[in-house]
Amino acid sequence: MQLGKTLSLGAKDIFSAEVIGFVLKVGLGSIAIWVGILYAYWGELLGIVSSYLGFIPWEWLKTTGSAIATLLVGYMLIIITISILTSLYSEPLLKSLAKKHYGIEAMGSPNPITSMIINIKASLVFMLLFMLLLALLFVPILGQIVMLYLWSILLRNPTIYDVGTLFISDKDKLKNKSKRARVLAMIASGFNYIPVLNIFAPIYAQILFLHHILND
Repeated sequence: MQLGKTLSLGAKDIFSAEVIGFVLKVGLGSIAIWVGILYAYWGELLGIVSSYLGFIPWEWLKTTGSAIATLLVGYMLIIITISILTSLYSEPLLKSLAKKHYGIEAMGSPNPITSMIINIKASLVFMLLFMLLLALLFVPILGQIVMLYLWSILLRNPTIYDVGTLFISDKDKLKNKSKRARVLAMIASGFNYIPVLNIFAPIYAQILFLHHILND
């Protein structure tokens, strides 16, 4: 399916009432949880990040950098939580969209444990690379491209499993259909650059992949 058509169909769905309702429940809940945790344990988290940035020779820059980096880590944790909850609870929504657009019933169902394992693996890889490449993220343009790629790691494999399991039983066909999953995940990850709208990123990736595999 052409990328332009996939994006067009996805854009229509992402602002529908059923999608917005789902996103608000998952997204705002995740934000509330982590804002509370960050407020309660800010000092401890700041100390951990400060020790990681101990190589910075200027105290003022280390203090400022630590605060910014701690906020970034908190933001990443919010994004991870939204991704996991979307993965676990989006099945009814995806089935509804597939039936509405294509008259197709799901032929399978993702295993919640498998889905959780895939999400945890993606989250660990994401956080490891995020911490390793943290300094690089402050480089204009290059940093933004790297960040989009890192965010796509969170979405790609969980999306392939959660959406693919619902509608494709042939592993070879799913593998072939998954070739554009990285690009779709990076496009959906663009929402993460806009606070609050970042709650749409995981479900947008799933919706794009759904249209990609069903609209031949």
